[in-house]
Amino acid sequence: MDTRPLPLDSTSLDALAADGLRYALVDGADPQALAPWDTASARGFHDRRPDPESVDEHARHVAHRRITGVWDASIPSPEVPVATVASWVGELSVPGGTLDSWAISNVTVASTHHRRGIARALLQGELRTASAADIPMASLTVSEATIYGRFGFGAATRIADLTIEAKRAGWSPTAPADPAGRLVFVSSQQAYESCRDLVDRAGRATPGDFAIDDYHWGRHVGVFADRDKRSATLRIVRYDDAAGVPQGVVVYRLVSDATDFTKHTVEVDYLRSATDEAHAALWRYLLELDLVAAVHYEVASPDEPVLWMLRDQRAARVVTFDHHWLRILDVKAALEARSYGASDALNLGIDDALGIAGGTYRLEAGADGRAEVRATDAAPDLVMNVATLSALYLGSHRAATFASAGHITAATPGAITRLDALLRSTQTPFLSYWY
Repeated sequence: MDTRPLPLDSTSLDALAADGLRYALVDGADPQALAPWDTASARGFHDRRPDPESVDEHARHVAHRRITGVWDASIPSPEVPVATVASWVGELSVPGGTLDSWAISNVTVASTHHRRGIARALLQGELRTASAADIPMASLTVSEATIYGRFGFGAATRIADLTIEAKRAGWSPTAPADPAGRLVFVSSQQAYESCRDLVDRAGRATPGDFAIDDYHWGRHVGVFADRDKRSATLRIVRYDDAAGVPQGVVVYRLVSDATDFTKHTVEVDYLRSATDEAHAALWRYLLELDLVAAVHYEVASPDEPVLWMLRDQRAARVVTFDHHWLRILDVKAALEARSYGASDALNLGIDDALGIAGGTYRLEAGADGRAEVRATDAAPDLVMNVATLSALYLGSHRAATFASAGHITAATPGAITRLDALLRSTQTPFLSYWY
């Protein structure tokens, strides 16, 4: 869906105008128009100012996005926005299917303009616009985890920051060995052209993953956004199965130890596999590289299988934290898009401070795993806010845990256990990158 023609949210437009600020869209395909917006976005993330070549490249790859900014005509550089946000509609993988989600990125507010309600206007404007366009979900990854709950987002997936001492870990004798396929080095361009299909297949099979667009994919393998010549430090290995079909890829860098050349750290930038065989082969390759002391990957699954392939699991240090935040906009459409782990029916009472998704909904899941959802006037079995439902949606977390933390109120005995049975996912939800 092309969201660029959609009108600006009138509520946010009026709120910002009342504070002397201009709220407007930017033509992302026009480098001249995009350059000040890029400058503001880079400033918000403490990056250096983009050069003209970077802006030109960015414009070629983000023309499909809805680029929004806020301007203050009273400042010395009025052409540079004081706040930014970008959005586009993509495919979110959910248990048993997919649904459209309004992806939100590049959220910044200049430090000179904090505490003026600008972030609130931007985010609420995005949510109201998405809802009016009948998009059932909004999603984002965040740099600050304390901001988004107030807008109804819940942390629906987690990631693991994983560091493995390579020599101590070893490869377990019970782990997969001698795969039928082969590992090959590929260039950035070869990876860009030959691995996209396996990445898409892996994403569709993983609840919580989000279809990677061309710009993010090109950045991962080093063919875009390479102004610092990062691609020169990348090594890319592809796993091809016995039939010669690419089934896995890893993008990594080697960081040397200042005092001991035999103790490099492998920094994994991206790892994706469409088969278990490919996944095991890539991890064994990394752990058995010469002159390497440790392998570090900060976007691993919280249920990473390699931990069970190590001879000594204590050689791994795992730190998990929130990653993919979801915000349900249409309860019926979202709940009907996924499959369920039990045949049951519950009435869910949902509170939504923004008035987008509130109400009581009857969820009826059949033996085939599919559900029908409708609004109801009946008393709810469970009451929660939309952020809690969004966090639980993919099945990453247990409703019982949220109830213990005071986020769910059960009016019917046993309703929490029944909700957990309904929402469980046979595969750990996981988002494979940041956007």
